[in-house]
Amino acid sequence: QVQLEESGPGLVKPSQTLSLTCTVSGGSITTKYYFWSWIRQPPGKGLEWMGAIAWSGSTWYSPSLKSRTSISRDTSKNQFALQLTSVNPEDTAVYYCARHSGGLDTALDAWGQGTLVTVSS
Repeated sequence: QVQLEESGPGLVKPSQTLSLTCTVSGGSITTKYYFWSWIRQPPGKGLEWMGAIAWSGSTWYSPSLKSRTSISRDTSKNQFALQLTSVNPEDTAVYYCARHSGGLDTALDAWGQGTLVTVSS
């Protein structure tokens, strides 16, 4: 059974870069044909898909966040990472990593527990 765990700072200052890592166990991030996503949920709001990385290393991003978002991976550690630049208080949210059951348009069948990131000076 695949498990995901987010890690990273819980507090980031405005204008800085938010960096989070998702460590995957029980399955490889290079296994065909899985996709791995970052999703966030601001307080009192709905879930927002941010972007994804495929088993092949290809990446996709939400158009609204594309200019500030980068997703990468370290296959030796079975991890994938999120960087969000130039953060502001509106980026305060619980950030989740998750796996799609198949292609990018399929349901998310495994989630991390989520990590709260607060943007504040």
